[in-house]
Amino acid sequence: MVGILQSWPEPVVRVQSLSYSGINSIPECYVKPIYDRPFAQDIPSGETNIPVIDLANLDANDPILRKTTMKLISDACRQWGFFHIINHGVSHHLMAATRNIWREFFHLPLDMKQEYANSPATYEGRLGVEKGAKLDWSDYFFLHSHPISIRNERKWPAHPASCR
Repeated sequence: MVGILQSWPEPVVRVQSLSYSGINSIPECYVKPIYDRPFAQDIPSGETNIPVIDLANLDANDPILRKTTMKLISDACRQWGFFHIINHGVSHHLMAATRNIWREFFHLPLDMKQEYANSPATYEGRLGVEKGAKLDWSDYFFLHSHPISIRNERKWPAHPASCR
């Protein structure tokens, strides 16, 4: 089957391969046990909105505003694991262009993307798959861009050309 990684502790089938295969149920290796699943009652009452943090406050001259913003970031990371940021300074045009470029990459045939797959020895940004571990129902691509000293440009895809 195309999309199987044999060099991991056990074979891992790419999620894209599974989703295109016509399976009727999610394989057990992707199903978390009940005790590991989030429950609505775990969210504090009235707190069902993802935290929104204004990064412009980090540039403020007011040290209390900066400290408050840092606390909001810390709390969001601890309580939610993520947050939405506004006023980050990245143009909407750049974000849209980047999203479109990576959509092009993820719509390439699996064998072309597999050329850039990480092995367990060089896997960037995530621990390798342990034998018997529950897997995430996602495929993603992780690259170091900064600091430049750890950037590996051989990992940057040549296709689509706009990725370069």
